[in-house]
Amino acid sequence: MPYDFDLFVIGGGSGGTRCARISATHGARVGVAEERFWGGTCVNVGCVPKKLMVQAAEYGQWAEDARGFGWHIVKGGHDWKDFIAAKDEQIDRLKNIYKTMLQKAGAHEFEAHVRFIDPHTLDIGGNRKTAEHIVIATGGTPRRPVCIGAELAGTTDDLFYLPERPKSIAIIGGGYSAVEFAGVFAALGTKVHLIYRQPLPLRGFDGDMREAVAEALAAQGVSLHHGVLLSKIEAEREGRFVHLSDMTKLHVDYVVMTTGRVPNTHDLGLEAAGVALDDKGAVRVDEGGHTNVPGIYAIGDVTDRLNLTPVAIAEGHALADTLFGQKPRTASHRNVPTAVFTSPPLSTVGLTEEEAARRGATDIYLSRFRPLRHIMTGRNRHTVMKLVVDQASQKVLGAHMLGEDAGEIMQGLAIAIRMGATKQDFDSTIGIHPTAAEEFVTMRTRSRVAGVADEAAAAE
Repeated sequence: MPYDFDLFVIGGGSGGTRCARISATHGARVGVAEERFWGGTCVNVGCVPKKLMVQAAEYGQWAEDARGFGWHIVKGGHDWKDFIAAKDEQIDRLKNIYKTMLQKAGAHEFEAHVRFIDPHTLDIGGNRKTAEHIVIATGGTPRRPVCIGAELAGTTDDLFYLPERPKSIAIIGGGYSAVEFAGVFAALGTKVHLIYRQPLPLRGFDGDMREAVAEALAAQGVSLHHGVLLSKIEAEREGRFVHLSDMTKLHVDYVVMTTGRVPNTHDLGLEAAGVALDDKGAVRVDEGGHTNVPGIYAIGDVTDRLNLTPVAIAEGHALADTLFGQKPRTASHRNVPTAVFTSPPLSTVGLTEEEAARRGATDIYLSRFRPLRHIMTGRNRHTVMKLVVDQASQKVLGAHMLGEDAGEIMQGLAIAIRMGATKQDFDSTIGIHPTAAEEFVTMRTRSRVAGVADEAAAAE
């Protein structure tokens, strides 16, 4: 039986649109549906508008810092409404670009909810269409923890559309979004309470970096409530009362849950197609994105593997090449660089010290300094840089940095680490002076040995 489409993609986010567009350029008949907004989470309520918010916050800090360089700038108040309007204009522009790219590639767009009827048949807003291959690329949605009064809190999606900037805010969580929004709102003038259950924020990141981020947040005036749980939220005429497990009671204008995201697999009719989910509701896939049902695939955050926009894009492109480009391949999840846009930003690639030490003897090189810029400005801000090196082979297993332009610097280091660069390769590279980045090629003195090290080496 002939199908209506060679490929149908459910979800018009970064990964889904890349898969659809590349497949169409390979000559496939492609359909793609988006129910909410083209560009998905990243473009609309994720990395793009969040980066714009970070940059908005930085301008105020730069105005303050300018005095250290002889500029006497009078810093006015931040106009939240003007910023949100400008942000929305840019997001609309990007959404249109996504649609235009699909149209130029020849893909057919549908703005509708999609449900499986069987493994090759879909209900698309009330119309039935068939496809030989179907890709699930529906991303994730904010998770709201269960507690008394949870409905009184917003989610990260809501922060991008607040009509007014709150004067005080309680941020529940210690992950990417939590620390990023804490820095943003603090820099814009909001009193911020960051509440998380771990001893340090950013669980899973390198321990030294986690400590450095906590210090940087505190230096910005963020109140850190660590090792505690949210007990309940109560409405109050002019805000919210937040009760914590250590009996602390906070009064704030707004509460936001930044406690992670869950795969968006609800109401897709996956049971009708027989698609298997894991215990967290994520679609089970193999390395190439294949589900347990032949002809059905999943990419991006809906698989809950490595939830980063560039990873979803890489998975979508690889799947398109495999299915229609006669270039079978998979997207690598090894040594994927990432950045957390705190103030200053954190960026990392490869193994943490803790991960490397579990594998064996590891040499640690750590540098902490106050950048020349902030010796001039007087701002209490430090840069922390770290290399994690396998002691036997001297291969650099991981690089980590908290400091200005960390993400820009780490992108280049990611190439070197993926290629297997050694510490000697770093040492023999001439630094660019004066920059912070040169510190990565001038760290000569080992700070410590981690893991199962030989005693003589550890004693050096």
